[in-house]
Amino acid sequence: MGLTTHRRRNRVVARHRVAAVAVGLALAVVAACQAPASPVPGRTVGALGGPPGQVALTFDDGPTPGSTYQILDILDRYGVKATFFEIGSQVAAHPDISAEIIRRGHSIGNHTWSHVNLTKQSGGGMNDQLVSTQNAIAGATGTTPSCARPPGGNFNGAVGDAIAANNMRPAMWSIDTKDWQKPPAPTIVARALAVQPDGVILMHDGGGDRSQTVAALPAIIEGLQARGLAMTKVCDGR
Repeated sequence: MGLTTHRRRNRVVARHRVAAVAVGLALAVVAACQAPASPVPGRTVGALGGPPGQVALTFDDGPTPGSTYQILDILDRYGVKATFFEIGSQVAAHPDISAEIIRRGHSIGNHTWSHVNLTKQSGGGMNDQLVSTQNAIAGATGTTPSCARPPGGNFNGAVGDAIAANNMRPAMWSIDTKDWQKPPAPTIVARALAVQPDGVILMHDGGGDRSQTVAALPAIIEGLQARGLAMTKVCDGR
């Protein structure tokens, strides 16, 4: 066999190895997204880690007049509980909505004061974002969140430490419906229903026009119920 043939064979083997590594990485990413929640403070939580047959509906960036109440009414209609990750400045502007979320039996998580990328903040900046939001939620509802969701999912060790220092754990998601891009309601439904048992679905009740999310929510709930999946909260306040 000539030198040229050996070189060609080596290139083919190398390509197969690269492809195998890429597939392995892709599978690892999927597994990480569906991994059970860790109770250890400072570690990213991507799913519930609770009893099988449950999923969680979560809503970010509120509270917002109009859409938050519409979502609450739909949840009430189906007897479903959810978790709302709220922006502190929004809570300060609409404390009555936050109070109503708790009154109806849902839970609230910390989503920073102004929806910043926490990995770009100083230690003091991260703490201010989290503490001011904790105080706003506590003032509006009488409860203090036990979970924090970093905006955009931007998370590192320093963010985990800041969350843990404020007696919270990080709460991420398994399925991102990307409803903030304002896709049609059927697209949001299809993305949400791709969730696996023990998963967490990310949607939004704030940050813009959420009419598509409101329109999609009944079909999401009915689709999950048809699969025998119960809907639960990610975390309760203290």
